[in-house]
Amino acid sequence: MAKRDFSGELGLTSTSSPQPAGISVVEIVATVLSMVWLAGATAYFMLLPASDAQNALGFNSLQFVMTLLAIFMPVAMIWVGAIAARTSRTMREESRRLQAAVDAMRQTYLADRQNRGTALQPTVERKLNEIAQSAKQTEATLATFATRRETPRRTGPAAATEQADDQASLALGTSADEFLPPIAKSDLIRALNFPDTDKDEDGFAALRRALKDRQARQLVQASQDILTLLSQDGIYMDDLRPDMARPEIWRRFAGGERGRAVAALGGIRDRSSLALTAARMREDTVFRDAAHHFLRRFDKLLLALEPEASDEELVDLSNTRTARAFMLLGRVTGTFD
Repeated sequence: MAKRDFSGELGLTSTSSPQPAGISVVEIVATVLSMVWLAGATAYFMLLPASDAQNALGFNSLQFVMTLLAIFMPVAMIWVGAIAARTSRTMREESRRLQAAVDAMRQTYLADRQNRGTALQPTVERKLNEIAQSAKQTEATLATFATRRETPRRTGPAAATEQADDQASLALGTSADEFLPPIAKSDLIRALNFPDTDKDEDGFAALRRALKDRQARQLVQASQDILTLLSQDGIYMDDLRPDMARPEIWRRFAGGERGRAVAALGGIRDRSSLALTAARMREDTVFRDAAHHFLRRFDKLLLALEPEASDEELVDLSNTRTARAFMLLGRVTGTFD
């Protein structure tokens, strides 16, 4: 099988490929120095008188070994230095080649990502887009229910009588909503959590009943407004996991207590959501007004609901999206201090 050359795919040029081994300047210098040294040593022994040369290369073994070391040790040191220099040069060349290969791979990776463009969206970005789209659909659906008033169509004398009664009541300054029975606490709590999906029939039914109650409608609309404004900063109540407070703490807050006794109500610990909300409160007057209006409406409804609500119902209320928005805004504005 033929060996595949990847140098072209990595963008390497011929200058980055390994050079064939050859004689370099270091080897030439080492050879010249060795020859000079050996020539000098040879001339030294040739120029010595015969008696001195015989003594230098005499029969004394220790003296003979020391003489050989004196002759060949410098040559060995010269070539050790030459080999070290050659190894260093080879390592530098290999380092340059590896660096060029890494750079080429990085450029290839970046080019491949640019070519694919948005074909592969990041998971986080795709998830945010889905959440934003879902929020828009929910907002449009809520707006439809908030602006549409469903009344049964009746004909005949009964309808005429009912219409006359309504007109008479309105003429006296009394709202027709006051004649409706108060909304059940279970429906109110379900409406404050808003429908989970567009197919949540129970949620929409509870929402319709809440919109017929004057006080509940005001809180639902205020909650819808503030949840929509929070979603513009990417803050969604489903993403928050607050520390849940006990029912007696909600009762203390409804009774007017503040400070450490009710501090557990500010159970939102998400730092990014707190920071974004605090910045929006400082910079956006529309958001600030909507937040304070929502806090007042929630506080008013809690004050009316608490005496008749059971502990289980208060726990269910604290798990709604509206209550989580109240916890978030209450902690940012210092409501629980």
